[in-house]
Formats: sequence, structure tokens, C-alpha cells
Amino acid sequence: MVTISPRLDVDRLTRAFDGAPVVDNVSFRIEAGQVACLLGPSGCGKSTTLRIIAGVDVQDSGRILVDGQLICDARTHVPPEQRAIGLMFQDFALFPHLPVRENVAFGLAGGFRANRERVAELLDRVRMTAHIDSYPHELSGGEQQRVALARALAPRPRVLLMDEPFSGLDERLRDGIRDETLALLKEEGTAVLLVTHEPHEAMRMADQILLMRDGRIVQQGAPYNLYNAPVDRQAAAFFSDINVLTGRVRGALTETPFGEFLTPGLPDGAPVEIVIRPQHLKIDFDRAGQGPSPTSENGTAARAKVSRARYLGRESLVEFVTDHGGIALNATVPGVFLPPAGTAMWLMLRRDRVFVFPG
Repeated sequence: MVTISPRLDVDRLTRAFDGAPVVDNVSFRIEAGQVACLLGPSGCGKSTTLRIIAGVDVQDSGRILVDGQLICDARTHVPPEQRAIGLMFQDFALFPHLPVRENVAFGLAGGFRANRERVAELLDRVRMTAHIDSYPHELSGGEQQRVALARALAPRPRVLLMDEPFSGLDERLRDGIRDETLALLKEEGTAVLLVTHEPHEAMRMADQILLMRDGRIVQQGAPYNLYNAPVDRQAAAFFSDINVLTGRVRGALTETPFGEFLTPGLPDGAPVEIVIRPQHLKIDFDRAGQGPSPTSENGTAARAKVSRARYLGRESLVEFVTDHGGIALNATVPGVFLPPAGTAMWLMLRRDRVFVFPG
């Protein structure tokens, strides 16, 4: 049986500066044609990981393979230009003194004259044929990004590393250019590692997300899995706003304004965090004043009063304070929903959409 190696195999990578670990035992694999997003807050070790893979920094331990071939470990260090790894950065790094055709052909042996067909093919695919003789300063940000992408793909790299490549673009253009870029990368069959701190970008582009924190990958998998099964409260909060209820275990149960939650496996007195996304809070008017709390298969409703409501465009954000415990909770409602401050309402939640974590 033939075993096919992953296009990029990062195995137990570590890197420390002044004794402080910046990349801590990082491992992941990316297949050909797959897009992986290394996602995390600034300073978590994303860019250092990228630099080590590119070969411009050296790990303290661990190894990296491309198509099963070792490119670096404790004894081996293949130079960056021999790794078949392309790079694309947020500032595009186009050469201002060269026209578009020469920028795209820069990394190719023989330059533009020897690679006219490859340059023409890529410029056609990024819709920049009309600008083949233009200089970078004559292009918009989105056009420069397309040229940078064509240049990165021109040598047919096995792996393409992208460091915040869309952050310099106007927000109105960003989604469209991301989608165009993703389509081209898929066509080329290149394995892509995209570094970003934007969850929306990772969810939109990635086949798998590598969620990084304090130098470690704390969770990895398909976007759907990371969003719907976060490993902890911080992971849940990275992808959306959250509400957090706190409590303590009593007999494998934790009491909240929404009734009791099962918290098995935790000792009595252990702190618990119950996480609810705002879109999973359901609202009903308290038409009977202080009437009995409505109940359903999802548990007991919590009575609360509106403190503020705002319309955000596609949805409304309604802020509440619960009668029991004075807990602040936020709910989002599609469309326009702006109840006045002080309006009494019942809040209900979907228990299958609630995350329960040790405190």
C-alpha cells in the first residue's frame, strides 16, 4: 500500500527567545490543494512559525518536511530559495522600478523573456492582462494584491505562505479578492498556510483552522468544528461575542437563572463557566408582568429587563440585565428590534448550543 506524504508536515516545532517559548511544540499537516489558517491574536507565535517554515528563522527543535522530503531539523537547513515554498506578505513587496510583467517573472529563471507564456497565463487568471506594462504605483491596492499573488505562484511553489495578505485592502474589496484568491489557489493545487488574526477570514477561506495561543496550537480542525465545539471559553470567544454565566457544582449540577445544567465529572464546589452566544438567546415579552416563568424542553426562562438596544445593520443587539443576580446578557435578533430600556422580557436558550467549561 502506497502512503502519500502530506504536502507540508510540521513536526514538534519549538522556538524560544531569551528563554521564553514563542513557538511551543507545534505540529500540523497540510495536504496539496488545502488551505490552512494559522489563527490567533497578535504575539501568539504565528509569524515566527511562518518564518521558520520559510527558512528565514531557525527552530530550536523539531522538523519540517515538504512532500516527505526533510527541509530542516536539528542538523539540516535547506536554504529558503531551495524549499519550493512561496511567500506573500501584507505589503505585497512589489518592486517599484519594474513593470507588472517583470514583477511576476522576477523569481523565474530567464525572467520575462523566457517565461512569457507563464506570466501571460497568470495575469489572465488574476484579470490583470491589461496592466502588463503598468508600474506598481499606477495600480490600486487590490490590483497590486493580484500581481503579488501571480508573482508568488509563478514558480509553481509546492507550499505558499501568506502573512496577513489582505489586511492592507479596503474592507469593501476584501471579501471579493479573498474569494478570487482562494479559487486560483485551489486551481493551482498549492498547499497554503495563511496567517491571520481575523476569525472571519479564517472561516471564509480555510479547509482547516489551527487556533494558536501563547505559542501552542490549542485546537485544530474544520471551521465548523472549531465554531461549534470550542475547546474552552477563550476559543469560543475568539469566533464571536459570548455571554458567560458562572456558578459552582452541587451534586453534578450547576444552578443558573435558566435552571440547572449538568456538569458531571467535576467535584462539588468547582467553578463552572456556561457560555452562550448572543444569537442563541431567544426573547419573549413578559406580557403578564411578573407572571410565572415559561418553561420548555430547553429549561426555564430567565426574566430580564432591557438596558439598551441598537440596530447594527443586518441585526439588532439587545442588552439585558437579569432580575435574578443582575447578570448582563446580550442577545442578537435579525432585522430591526429596538425595545425601549426597562422593557421586561423572558430570555430562553437552546441547551444544545450552550458550552459548559470548568471555571
